[in-house]
Amino acid sequence: MNDALAALYPQHLATLRERTDTALARGGFDHLVVPAGRPITKFLDDMDYPFVVNPHFKHWLPLTDAPGSWLVYTPGEKPKLVFLQPRDYWHVVPEAPSGYWVEHVDIVVVRKAEDAIAELPAMLSRCAIIGDASCDSAAVCANNPPLVVDHLHYHRAYKTPYELELMREASRLGARGHRAAENAFREGASELGIHQAYLAAVGQIDAELPYPSIVCLNDHGAVLHYTHFDRTPPARSLSFLIDAGASASGYASDITRTYAARGETEFQSLVDAMDAAERSFAAKVRAGQSYPELHVHAHHVLAGVLREHGFIRMSAESAVESGVTSAFFPHGLGHGIGMQVHDVGGFQASETGGTIARPQGHPYLRLTRELEAGMVVTIEPGLYFIDMLLAELKDKPFANDIDWAKIDRFRPYGGIRIEDDVVCTADEPENLTRDAFAALG
Repeated sequence: MNDALAALYPQHLATLRERTDTALARGGFDHLVVPAGRPITKFLDDMDYPFVVNPHFKHWLPLTDAPGSWLVYTPGEKPKLVFLQPRDYWHVVPEAPSGYWVEHVDIVVVRKAEDAIAELPAMLSRCAIIGDASCDSAAVCANNPPLVVDHLHYHRAYKTPYELELMREASRLGARGHRAAENAFREGASELGIHQAYLAAVGQIDAELPYPSIVCLNDHGAVLHYTHFDRTPPARSLSFLIDAGASASGYASDITRTYAARGETEFQSLVDAMDAAERSFAAKVRAGQSYPELHVHAHHVLAGVLREHGFIRMSAESAVESGVTSAFFPHGLGHGIGMQVHDVGGFQASETGGTIARPQGHPYLRLTRELEAGMVVTIEPGLYFIDMLLAELKDKPFANDIDWAKIDRFRPYGGIRIEDDVVCTADEPENLTRDAFAALG
């Protein structure tokens, strides 16, 4: 894989330089300065939370564990990495940079955080400094100029071939973990046991994953962000929902699968219907497709699934317009993904800012842009039996058009979510997730 990355990195760097040149000129700055960030210390403690690198830093460099380091870019010059390698016998010191990318960057190694500041441009007022409070040195404050940040965030939606290769690797790792998790479920493991099997297969610890894993048995699948991890398995496992990803040099995969226990044929039939629906939505990830319109289309398709499987007796149109489908599918169809699981710029109207509003009645959609070649999005329809939301339907005029007895039979299964990461290309979409599973055989 390193050979492929070595061939692709120079073009990736050239793209970032071109974007940044425009952004700096638009904002009236001479330099881009990006702190990698610093660990955040826990309250009333001398221990730190796991370090999370500034995404703007890892966009340029495949470094996710370089706290206290800085990236400096000046148009017309090579990017400069100020790499902090402290003298420290309490902790593991980051190894000196090496690999396919170092020849394209000027690297200065410093031993103290204050020495890094001397390597930054002298006139910090001429610098666009992108970071947050935890990224800053006491001597350097982030300014996050909107004209610069808006341009960079908008264009981050378009992945370079280098980024796509890393996302393929993240998908391959995630698929491997999902396969191990399914096997653990089939063998009767607890939620914690399933998660441990996932970590072992991926080869990453929790802090290295792009987001906390969601591992749900039975009715826990009705909690959208369930991260509890029961230590003992239920008396009887009926269903299993797992939403878990993996990282590759800071790039994420975001994968969800739902499984029925053996013999649960009625629930399996519903999972199969949802899988077919999800595939049809993924196939529509094409240039020119409005993502909000795809989201609303998904609601109509899921209304058809609910009707076909006997949960509702109303038409698909009525189910969507009345809000019935939103009780079963209360979140968005998906989001942009890349260095961050919920990548930035999903609502931006243009490279100079502005906002594209969500469709009325769909407050949780995370992406409202029109799809274009190079974008990577998730497609993750869901169908859940959430007591709180279903209770709100019982007082509505259409309540008699809902088969409450059937819903009660399905509450113990929690819900279904199926999620793929999909690349919008100039032609057929590339489904990173399905390709990764297919490669496993």
